[in-house]
Amino acid sequence: MINEKSENDNEDCEKLLPATQSDETSIEEPKLNDENPNKAPKLPLLNLFHLFLKFGLNAWGGPISQIAMIKQHLVDTENWISQQTFNRVYAVYQILPGPEATELCCYFGYLSRGRVGAFVAGMGFILPGWCVMLALSVFYESVRENQYFLAGVKALQPVVAAMVLRAVHKIGEQALTNHTTNEIDTLLCALAILAAFNSSFNLNFFITLLFFGVITTLHRKQYKILSYNILSLFYVILFIYVYFNGSFTQDSLGIGIAPGPIPGFANLFGLGLLGGLVSFGGAYTSIPFMLQEASVMGGWISQKTFMDGVGFASVLPAPMVIFSTFVGYVGGGVGKTGVESVASSFLASFLTTVGMFLPCFSFTIIGHTFWEKIVHYQLVSDFLDGITGSVVGFILVTAFDLLRGSLETASVPITRSFDAGSKSFPGVDVAVAAVIYVVSLFVLYSFKHKFTPVLLVLIGCIGGQFLFR
Repeated sequence: MINEKSENDNEDCEKLLPATQSDETSIEEPKLNDENPNKAPKLPLLNLFHLFLKFGLNAWGGPISQIAMIKQHLVDTENWISQQTFNRVYAVYQILPGPEATELCCYFGYLSRGRVGAFVAGMGFILPGWCVMLALSVFYESVRENQYFLAGVKALQPVVAAMVLRAVHKIGEQALTNHTTNEIDTLLCALAILAAFNSSFNLNFFITLLFFGVITTLHRKQYKILSYNILSLFYVILFIYVYFNGSFTQDSLGIGIAPGPIPGFANLFGLGLLGGLVSFGGAYTSIPFMLQEASVMGGWISQKTFMDGVGFASVLPAPMVIFSTFVGYVGGGVGKTGVESVASSFLASFLTTVGMFLPCFSFTIIGHTFWEKIVHYQLVSDFLDGITGSVVGFILVTAFDLLRGSLETASVPITRSFDAGSKSFPGVDVAVAAVIYVVSLFVLYSFKHKFTPVLLVLIGCIGGQFLFR
């Protein structure tokens, strides 16, 4: 399924990917089977927490680097489970939504100390990133009108837009591949393009996801003619509707789970939960959905501020979905002042983060065996393939929207002082932002070290002091 690569670990990638995805899945909890027994030590909970806290402190470079680190220590060195079992477990979490590294931490915690161990291990892994992101959120809100800070984030915007477009390519390599033949699946590619088309017409995300999941299932069940006819009929009806009524409004894309102008705590928890349920392969797949709900429909956070949070998340030792902490913090402070604003922001950030991570914790705590059996049903696997292929199209549209937004942000001057007085050159700033975008894309494609995104963000923020002030 979807997988975000952010390191130059082609070898690690190959080791992480399952050799086969057999239907013979018989992992039991906590004893796996006679051939691949669970050798995880029954660690005291404090020691278990400390072990995964260390993983969290070193979780730089995105999911592949994080997973490779966990695998190297617990599988290759400590031999908690066999390589074969790891491959099978990892295949399940590639299919399910949520950050795979966190799900694997919960799984290994379960092997050691059951459901409580799964919770403790997962918390240990995400705690460092959550604390740093919370601190960054507080800092952001306190200095967001500072000219130096504004110049830095102004340069950050095109960098983040480039990172999202690069992610479309990475995600697409996995999401648009037929995992039986290991070749590009033309149907999934077509559905990704059609999903982008649907998004441009503001057709609701979830209608597209469910419909394309059904189309993929029918097509792979050898009902190809039927699937083509249904797909054609769908677009005939869509074109007739648009011809007589015009395109759907932007509000039609989402479900209105976090309405403005002031979102409630339950709304912010729901927003995080929505993000967690649609994060097939990581944070980038949840961005279109959460951005639509919070910025376009809710209106309580700007696209610029939302993407600043994504940029911060990209430089932290944490799953990138930790940007939900930032979004929740901003949402909690809307319409409030003083101590009430701070308290509300902290609670909202906590609830949004809980919502985001609740699905991935639940998958292990409910039972890995149950989910392993479910995702290996061919109907379920085909349906989820159709969904993940569609998400690639959504992210592509979002990537170009973010590029446009970064250029619009660049056109708004901060202050630039010259001998002749204070002047601004928005046209020049837009050109500079475009150059930053192109250079960032080049660097992301040319250098695949795990710290490349971190350095890009830092250099961009520092460079913004000279370029936009």
